[in-house]
Amino acid sequence: MATHKVGGEVDAYCTRCKLTLAHIILAIVGTKIARVRCNTCNGDHAYRGAPGTTDRPAPAPRRSSGLSKAEKIIISFEEQLAGKDVANAPRYSPKDTYSVDQVIQHPTFGVGLVTAVRGDKVDLTFRTDTKTLVHGRGGAPSEKPAFSPPVRQVTGPADKPQLAPSDAPADAPVGESPVNGD
Repeated sequence: MATHKVGGEVDAYCTRCKLTLAHIILAIVGTKIARVRCNTCNGDHAYRGAPGTTDRPAPAPRRSSGLSKAEKIIISFEEQLAGKDVANAPRYSPKDTYSVDQVIQHPTFGVGLVTAVRGDKVDLTFRTDTKTLVHGRGGAPSEKPAFSPPVRQVTGPADKPQLAPSDAPADAPVGESPVNGD
């Protein structure tokens, strides 16, 4: 850090100009600049350093703790798969239902182990991370809702009663009431 003297110049934020400009140092307390005068507007104010500069020392970088996150997961994943039948693992399908500790073969993420079942979702732990996927979404066609096209119904203002479709004459357009001739 450069040493500053009273009467010297320093870049500071001017509260009147709202810019970082050259200032003359008016007062120093200890090793810190206290007051400055803007060379542009001649305004005196407390010293405010340029944005992005601080007097604080930079924090020391954090040290890593030996193994990376991926390596830690790989070790625990391999231990969890020990003794499981990985070769005959079923292929993942959202239609199938899974249980805890079941091994699954996913087409994108690879071999995974079911670690939790929450309703229609399962947590699958793969080699590098854990994913939440759906299961049990399939079923017999009778269980699925049948598609029915929308039915055209006579609609009109809420304050006027409508005739039932069987009461309306065949030649009357839909939406008109034959009673009052509208």
